[in-house]
Amino acid sequence: MSRTLNPGTPRRRPALWAATALACLALQACSQSLPDRLGAPIEGYSHTSAAINYFMVNGNGGPNIGPYGGGGKQNCCVSLPRKWHPGLTVVVEWEKDPTPHAYGKWPERPFSDAWNKRMQEHESKNTRHRAVVEVAPYEELGVIDVHFLPCNQVAVSAVAVTPGNAGYPFNYPSRMEEPSVCPTL
Repeated sequence: MSRTLNPGTPRRRPALWAATALACLALQACSQSLPDRLGAPIEGYSHTSAAINYFMVNGNGGPNIGPYGGGGKQNCCVSLPRKWHPGLTVVVEWEKDPTPHAYGKWPERPFSDAWNKRMQEHESKNTRHRAVVEVAPYEELGVIDVHFLPCNQVAVSAVAVTPGNAGYPFNYPSRMEEPSVCPTL
């Protein structure tokens, strides 16, 4: 007895079904794997009377920060591991202006030759720093927060929690004074 297929009934092709099933499994496996590293935005906080004219984390720039200010302004990005591990460090480089409001009190007309000369003198007192900083432990990677502290100290977190909330690793006051003598490390 011969069997005829209805013209609207598709023929089954085992090889085609097997190939399709394997392709779906392969795609599903790819979509479930996550990268080991992710890009995280950078923001900073100055806890001192100095301005941070610029800073970088692993060579990637963060925003400038006024005295006793920061947060809310982010630049992109630094690659960090999805999962924190002991010994995780970043390199932070920055330029600090110890008297950021001085030029607002100068008698010279802004951008005149005399003003530009004084600005060059002012900028010559800016200091540049570099530190290898341990990243505070995190469960979930978030924004990279760089805290600039007295005595050119730096603290870095990358948690998915904003400062001031439970689970944030640091509790620095927004205003910290430079001691008369900084400790030597």
